[in-house]
Amino acid sequence: MIQSLLIANRGEIACRIIRTARAMGIRTVAVYSDADAKALHVRQADEAVHIGASPARESYLVGEKIIAAAKATGAAAIHPGYGFLSENAEFAKAVIDAGIVWVGPKPDSIRAMGLKDAAKARMIAAGVPVTPGYLGEDQAPERLAAEAAAIGYPVLVKAVAGGGGKGMRRVDDPADFADALASCQREAASSFGNTDVLIEKYILSPRHIEVQVFGDTHGNVVHLFERDCSLQRRHQKVIEEAPAPGMDPDTREAICAAAVRAARAVDYVGAGTIEFIADASDGLRADRIWFMEMNTRLQVEHPVTEEITGVDLVEWQLRVASGEALPKRQDELSINGWAMEARLYAEDPASGFLPSIGVLQHFSLRTMRVETGVGAGDEISPFYDPMIAKLVVHAPCRGDAISDLQGACSTADVWPVKTNAGFLARLLDRVEFRDGMIDTGFIAAHQEALIEKPMLSAEAADAAYNILVGPQRDCMPLFRSGFRLNAASQTEVILAVDGAPRRFDVSEPFSPLADYGARAFQGRDSLVKFDSGYAYRVELYHPRGTATGTAADGAILSPMPGRIIAVDVAAGDTVTKGQKLVTLEAMKMEHSLTAPFDGTIAEVNAEIGGQVQEGVVLVRLDTGA
Repeated sequence: MIQSLLIANRGEIACRIIRTARAMGIRTVAVYSDADAKALHVRQADEAVHIGASPARESYLVGEKIIAAAKATGAAAIHPGYGFLSENAEFAKAVIDAGIVWVGPKPDSIRAMGLKDAAKARMIAAGVPVTPGYLGEDQAPERLAAEAAAIGYPVLVKAVAGGGGKGMRRVDDPADFADALASCQREAASSFGNTDVLIEKYILSPRHIEVQVFGDTHGNVVHLFERDCSLQRRHQKVIEEAPAPGMDPDTREAICAAAVRAARAVDYVGAGTIEFIADASDGLRADRIWFMEMNTRLQVEHPVTEEITGVDLVEWQLRVASGEALPKRQDELSINGWAMEARLYAEDPASGFLPSIGVLQHFSLRTMRVETGVGAGDEISPFYDPMIAKLVVHAPCRGDAISDLQGACSTADVWPVKTNAGFLARLLDRVEFRDGMIDTGFIAAHQEALIEKPMLSAEAADAAYNILVGPQRDCMPLFRSGFRLNAASQTEVILAVDGAPRRFDVSEPFSPLADYGARAFQGRDSLVKFDSGYAYRVELYHPRGTATGTAADGAILSPMPGRIIAVDVAAGDTVTKGQKLVTLEAMKMEHSLTAPFDGTIAEVNAEIGGQVQEGVVLVRLDTGA
């Protein structure tokens, strides 16, 4: 068995690996960048090594530094986690050549599945059904456009070296193909260093079904059943569950058998995931499920598989890397209950899901299993993926799992960093989702109803007011409401909620409830009240205004540090509400900043390629009034 392990990653997956390694008696070594010097994974590891500056390309993506750290600390093995170098065949080979155990598949297997076009060709040869599309080497825009037309719109443009939803665009109209291709290639070049793409037929009622597979060095390959990852936004998974709703035994047997054939076709060792796309227009059927790609690593959503099978997949990885056979045979694996996982992102759904950064002054998560790489007082930086935690539940049935996960999202209290917790809670409450009527377009179809931040409830306002005023409430100026016979005494007050004045009826006399303090964060002169996954800044209203008042003055600010990659307007242009003005690249994604109202561009302070800091005015929009 491996005695010491270096984790070539950060955040929640590094902490996850450390937890299992410690339980197995394995010494752990963390690596960290400047931004992660005080990170949770650094604090949890037995030893930590600094490997460079904050940008990943200067630290976590520099294989030589990671191998040097392993040698310097005497680490016998390297676990890559997911992302970064986890699917880099050259890095895997360099680790092995350095005499260090690689906790992952063989470099040749990574190469075989690393490029989506080559992987599909191999699957066709192995008898695994694949989605119709273009896999050719000719990458001329004219050829790609012609192939898209021949396939028939809508199509999906995908970076051949892509993953995690990056370098992927759906195109519905031939007129939009050139722009979508250019955007896809820019993102692919930035994230993977490879601009090649493939074109696939876009399935109109798609379900994203994937199968967890595992192989060892003794010729054994098993599957650990399927996961449904259909709830996605911009091709980024948001909620995952296992098993897949509506999956009958015959279809499960067919898709899992295909996944095992795919793994055997590349002599696979370790944990991997075979991803399929299903046409769910007539339910899940074996003849309407096609291979999409293979992820030659541990997946973000692996906890739901662990919960339904009782298997620790990281432990399996370490045992297989040590030369042991798989701990269980196929007939010893079975499905127990239902598991779900929600990805908690540091982002603001109400502002187009722009990532949010800053120090976590308050960070409280309540569920049976939390996977995170941060704690209260830690900082969310602009350098890495905005996922800050995974909330995981396991229950006897799907309905109970949904209710449990909704409760976990509703009580995820984070401040001042914005999160998608409320968005997730509302998503889980949709009757269509509860009935299993889902596909990969579900979030987009319901997004408008999901992203709007609801008004602070009267009950939460009552609690917030009592905390703010406390026992001194009799000394406070109040606005009395009309009195009612045989009714509880009420007082009408005006509170500033997120900077806007609102009237509330609050109960009197003062009678604090047990949970008043549990779901609130007290600041110097204001209160943050948490309610249904949302955070509301509440202050006593003063007629002269509050410190948090805002005005829609047309200043388009940079929401975080980043690089300008597109400027779509010039001074004097007339624009309409929602029109794209500037595109910023930050946190490994492209973010479009749009016009908040109709008007005229008064000023542009952004240049393509320019680096900007948070809060800088990029564009100023004039209403012309």
